[in-house]
Amino acid sequence: MRIVLASTSASRLSVLRSGGVEPVLAAPVGVDEDALLDSLSDASAAEKVAQLARAKAHAVAGKFPGEVVIGGDSMLLIEGQLQGKPHTPEVAIERWKNQRGKTAELLSGHCLIGPEGQEYVETASTTLRFASPSDADIAAYVATGEPLPCAGAFTLEAIGGWFIDNIDGDPSGVIGLSLPVVRRGLYSFGLDVHEFFSPELTRPAT
Repeated sequence: MRIVLASTSASRLSVLRSGGVEPVLAAPVGVDEDALLDSLSDASAAEKVAQLARAKAHAVAGKFPGEVVIGGDSMLLIEGQLQGKPHTPEVAIERWKNQRGKTAELLSGHCLIGPEGQEYVETASTTLRFASPSDADIAAYVATGEPLPCAGAFTLEAIGGWFIDNIDGDPSGVIGLSLPVVRRGLYSFGLDVHEFFSPELTRPAT
């Protein structure tokens, strides 16, 4: 049995690898995120993110029967508004100028589908406080391209870490995939985490 990651996110992959798991990668195809969000206009922010993760997991699950499939999605909740990936430098700069010095929530939706079709859905919430980078630092950071494909226009584990003053919650959830949430999902299926350890990633150093 394997873990299948229904995502193309390098950050989510790195979280699993750092946790000793080498997942199978499968891009979720056919998920119209904008249409799904439009259909959930009355849902809570946490539910919206969870349903995006659920759609991605189910888009992949049929191709991997008997495996554990994980779908994930992250969005930033700031001043009552949900924000996804900025995609363009102009949007990233605008968002950073707006969010610097403020507190926000990074919501990470998770959907695990078990080997017998079981489902576990949970949204992790981590509070973070943005630093107040200068305009020059914002421009230089955005020019690296790092924030463009990231919810909140930052990555905690890389260059963006310079501009995050504090987090209250699970760091792996901020990166994109909460290991505690995944563990709870596996336990709900009657599975142990160690069953998915990769010998190459967990072998003791010599």
